[in-house]
Amino acid sequence: MSDVTVRLATPSDLPGIQEIYNEAVKTTTATYDYEPRSPEYRQRWFEQHQADGYPVFVAVDAAVRVVGWSALNKYHDRVGYRFTSENSVYVAADQRGRGLGRLLLAPLIAAARQRGLHALIAAIDAQNTASIRLHAAFGFEQVGLFKEVGFKFDRWLDVLYMELRL
Repeated sequence: MSDVTVRLATPSDLPGIQEIYNEAVKTTTATYDYEPRSPEYRQRWFEQHQADGYPVFVAVDAAVRVVGWSALNKYHDRVGYRFTSENSVYVAADQRGRGLGRLLLAPLIAAARQRGLHALIAAIDAQNTASIRLHAAFGFEQVGLFKEVGFKFDRWLDVLYMELRL
């Protein structure tokens, strides 16, 4: 992993972030979106994250290609949830299994602590054992399982909720 650097994302990273997310939309249950997101959507998403103070990180390789990204996200709009954030971690299909998730989750946890958050939430497709193991390695604990709340690729999907109290 010495050829990969993790840093805060910039607007120039958005095409790489979008490419990774849109591939996940088309081929995985890491997201329950059906349609790829537009560049305009991703730009608004990034600007809102910056305005709200939620960091977005990217992993870039030696060729400066975005090979993964992570973000803290608003959990709910209600003020009582302001100390809780949901995280996102996505890795390029050809880079999965190399440990990039670990490199991308660690700075999210540090940023959450710096922001004064109390809890991080991970909503994970219950069959995504790699993501479950990743979060467990950082101390996230299973706190809920919602049965058949998602539907994608012509099947019902369960969502596992994991939490890390900071």
